[in-house]
Amino acid sequence: MSKCCNKSKLNHPDHTEELTRLNRIGGQVSGVKKMIEENRYCPDILTQLKALRSAIKTVEANILERHLAGCITKAIQDGSKKEQQKKIDEIKEIFKRYED
Repeated sequence: MSKCCNKSKLNHPDHTEELTRLNRIGGQVSGVKKMIEENRYCPDILTQLKALRSAIKTVEANILERHLAGCITKAIQDGSKKEQQKKIDEIKEIFKRYED
């Protein structure tokens, strides 16, 4: 299990496995740029952009899952009432930011 997040101690879960996905996303961005430079068919470009959004959402979901499983769970189990409420509020704020 990942270590618990704590900004002051910098014990964050390991997200290095996301680097492969992010590198792939970078390649997809380059591919879309090339498609635009080549004046490719609009629906083909849009299809690639949709794939990019999906890939980014996967990275977001994986990082959020690790945060919930490690950081939030640890704070709820081991923290004071004040710390527990702080983590609950943090999650609420994260979800507000990611509403589509």
